Amino acid sequence: MSEITLIVQKAIEQIRVSFPDCPLETSPDGSGGAFVTLRNLPLGPPWAQADTWISFQITFQYPYADVYPHFVRPDLSRLDRQPLGVGFGQAQFRNQPAVQISRKSNRLNPATDTAVLKLLKVMQWLRSQ
Repeated sequence: MSEITLIVQKAIEQIRVSFPDCPLETSPDGSGGAFVTLRNLPLGPPWAQADTWISFQITFQYPYADVYPHFVRPDLSRLDRQPLGVGFGQAQFRNQPAVQISRKSNRLNPATDTAVLKLLKVMQWLRSQ
């Protein structure tokens, strides 16, 4: 199965519509899912960077599998020069350096917990740190 499933394509379109000012890149993962990168997402304080990219995989099991983890720019740093804190870790995504954001959905509801909702929650959490 190399094509992106229809449900994953729909999830990608929901992200595109929800973030119209952010360039969106996708590529098939070879199993029916997709790798997704959204660019130029505004950050602001407490982060030293004004914006970031965010990448993640929507697997073929979607919507029954959590969209997790998310990855952002590898140079993410705080204005106050403090460590990034709990929920962050140095990682790689698709052989590129990144900071991993670990925000797992413990009670996933496939009827309501969409990829775009998860992305919005991750971005809200990121901005609140």
